[in-house]
Amino acid sequence: MSAQHNFGESLAFSHAAEDLPFWSECYEQWFPGYAALTSHRADGQYQRLGVDRSVVLTTGKQVLIDEKVRRKAYDDIAIEFVANDRTGAPGWACKALVCDFIAYAVAPTGRAYLLPTIQLQLAWQRNGDAWRRAYGTISAKNCGYSTISCCVPVGVLLPAIGGCLRAYFSPQAGAA
Repeated sequence: MSAQHNFGESLAFSHAAEDLPFWSECYEQWFPGYAALTSHRADGQYQRLGVDRSVVLTTGKQVLIDEKVRRKAYDDIAIEFVANDRTGAPGWACKALVCDFIAYAVAPTGRAYLLPTIQLQLAWQRNGDAWRRAYGTISAKNCGYSTISCCVPVGVLLPAIGGCLRAYFSPQAGAA
């Protein structure tokens, strides 16, 4: 039987993880022209839209990020496809999100992944059924409901996302 999660404790852990120095290390690597970070963890419009942080670039561009931290060392990404099994609310892999990226850190391994939201969701849409059959699901029990995720190996997920960054079309003669 899996342990029950306490949303308040998980939220407190998430907020504490916000201040860990690895985030700025990651954002400096991922975004040339990284200038500043802005937290959106306080209750407000950004938080209700699933945005934890903005990365501000020297150009003034603002990149919206949903941050996720895994507490234990795993070589997979737990993709939440059901946020609440009682209401049927979709998880972050399935619902409309405002964020540009999901920053997914596995704290004990010193690894983080920058996942483009739209392509991640498209990869889930294309492969979710097969991944659930291949890797199963996990249920995180909360007070009165559970969230359901599928743990997809990094070596499977990243190429699937990459495949969503390409498009194919009928060749056009004389288009040059």
